[in-house]
Amino acid sequence: MSASTRTEGPSATPSASAGTGTPSVVPTGDGPAPRTEEGAIKRYEQYLHALGHEDIDTVCEVAGPAAKQAEDQGFGPCTSTYVAVFRMISPAQKKALRTATVDPGRVVVRTPGKIEMPVEAVRSSATFSESDLGSYTLEYLKTDWYITD
Repeated sequence: MSASTRTEGPSATPSASAGTGTPSVVPTGDGPAPRTEEGAIKRYEQYLHALGHEDIDTVCEVAGPAAKQAEDQGFGPCTSTYVAVFRMISPAQKKALRTATVDPGRVVVRTPGKIEMPVEAVRSSATFSESDLGSYTLEYLKTDWYITD
């Protein structure tokens, strides 16, 4: 999957379980993530921050469905594909991603369970384009938001 392929902070806690094969995102509380635009934005911000920290477990957790689709199309598994993506992001961009936010006014709600995050919605100290970050579609699957395209 390339960096231009389309694509919860307080309610999730990243762990340092790199390479364990278990998700590093552990929801707090007993219920599912909120199926709201705000829930999707928080989840996408979690993904952006994970990119900046090179947190492969969180990145592959959030982008799992899209990564599986890319793997089925001939790309490698998520963990090896995103290692290559990490190399394509400059140190300044990684630093900016660690605190990036999403402008809700630029998010496109397609359905209550499908939201598009255009690259223009990313607010950070660095500038990102389609070619180096891309736009993503998040879908609510079972109990959380995931990047599906």
